[in-house]
Amino acid sequence: MKTEEYPKITVILRGYSYEEAMMIIEMLSSFDKQVGVEVTTNNPDYLKIISEGTKKFGDQISIGVGTVLNYEEAKEAIEHGARFMLAPEKMDQETLALAKQHNVITVPAAFTPSEVSDLFMKGADIVKIFPATVVGPDFFKQLQGPYGKQRLMAVGGITIENAVEYLNNGAAYLGIGSSMFRKEDIKNRDVEALKDSVRNFLESIK
Repeated sequence: MKTEEYPKITVILRGYSYEEAMMIIEMLSSFDKQVGVEVTTNNPDYLKIISEGTKKFGDQISIGVGTVLNYEEAKEAIEHGARFMLAPEKMDQETLALAKQHNVITVPAAFTPSEVSDLFMKGADIVKIFPATVVGPDFFKQLQGPYGKQRLMAVGGITIENAVEYLNNGAAYLGIGSSMFRKEDIKNRDVEALKDSVRNFLESIK
């Protein structure tokens, strides 16, 4: 996967059953690659979800792995078809090299300017600022002074109410988790209501 193909919005799936995750992936696949799906390693059956989701819907949506904490998790996810990987912390050089070898997009996390710079120098494709709400939207704008426009993703506390503010201040990508969907819509398998939530979010950032 090329960095230029990476979607602006990544929907984070954490704590869903296999059936719920596959329902969400199928629903999101109808949005013409406007969003990607991150399946976290602490999600039940995450490798199965990545593998089956990519086989069934990989032409319509990019599916990756999240909460990658070590090389082995990265290797397994790549073997199961993950097209990108996110971490809540930095990635070691071995993991970054493995991803490059397989054309998998890397999105490790940073919290300071020095960490951001270091990760890009080591070969990260995108750097995730996490948790974004702790530093706020202005942090992204301030980084553009010394570093210029960088491929930064805001993750942690992103909602429909604050998403556009992060984008307007320099975040190139957003990761959004539980605030994307209403719990009752997931429980009731209400696909149309889930689609409405995604439409509303995408409309809010136009």
